[in-house]
Amino acid sequence: MKKFLNRVDDVIPESLAGFTAAHADIVQLGEEGKFVRRRALKPGKVALVSGGGSGHEPLHAGFVGHGMLDAACPGAVFTSPTPDQMEAAARTVDTGAGVLYIVKNYEGDVMNFEMAAELAQGEVARVLTDDDVAVERSTWSTGRRGVAGTLVVERIVGAAAENGQTLKQCRVLGERVNQATRSLGVALTSCTIPAAGKPTFEIDDAEMEFGVGIHGEPGRRRVPLVPAREIAQQMAEAIGSDFGSARGACLLLVNGFGGTPSMELYLMYENLRAQFEKQGFSIARSLVGNYVTSLEMAGCSATITRLDDELARLWDAPVHTAALRWGM
Repeated sequence: MKKFLNRVDDVIPESLAGFTAAHADIVQLGEEGKFVRRRALKPGKVALVSGGGSGHEPLHAGFVGHGMLDAACPGAVFTSPTPDQMEAAARTVDTGAGVLYIVKNYEGDVMNFEMAAELAQGEVARVLTDDDVAVERSTWSTGRRGVAGTLVVERIVGAAAENGQTLKQCRVLGERVNQATRSLGVALTSCTIPAAGKPTFEIDDAEMEFGVGIHGEPGRRRVPLVPAREIAQQMAEAIGSDFGSARGACLLLVNGFGGTPSMELYLMYENLRAQFEKQGFSIARSLVGNYVTSLEMAGCSATITRLDDELARLWDAPVHTAALRWGM
């Protein structure tokens, strides 16, 4: 294992210290380093709090700022943050309009956010993301996993909260965006958790994992590696079939897992775009890059969110975070 580190136990605190120092105009560390919070809170705005295991950067801390999250709680690598982290974050960023937890559908995350909600003194609501079409049940979840579509929920609901929508309105909107979103991922290599010191799984050079999870969980099947156009066709067919007959304007997010260069991600975008357009989708918005990663795993995911005028307008609204910035 070759990684930039001093001590394995210090990877996350040192990374968070560097992140908050590099983006000190946007974020700061919360009490005892338990969470990353927005530096300038907006009074009377619904506060958005999310979190999850580290190793998926820039999710979630990279999305703290204007137009997205107010706080993010990082757990250990691929491990849920604890209820006390979530409670402390919610208490700190609640400016009177309540707190909306955005939770990926993994058993540890769901359980700990539920416990945090019980500890909360203010008004709290929850949106559960479960956009992964690969499997109905996986290693760490009951039902579909929450993956890259979580970014879309955080972005659109973050814009709505910034515009003054209420806690109930933000919750309903988040559920609506999640229902309009589907994702699927493909891995070419494994990743190595620093504490483990060896790859999470073994995969032959001539194979790929179709439907992989963001922690390296198995997907639909292990299959031979084929040209990019065939991979894109299989991914688009899986996502398109899950929508049924629903088509129309959409956002296409091509997300890298950390080890795939931009050149290949844009190549996959071009092939995925062509496949989705053949199915009747109209690509109205696009995002390409490493946003919901799995350490250094090579591979990518495709996410489609069906857009109407309101969702498109909220997506386009100004955002200023470490990982997403436009309109400001």
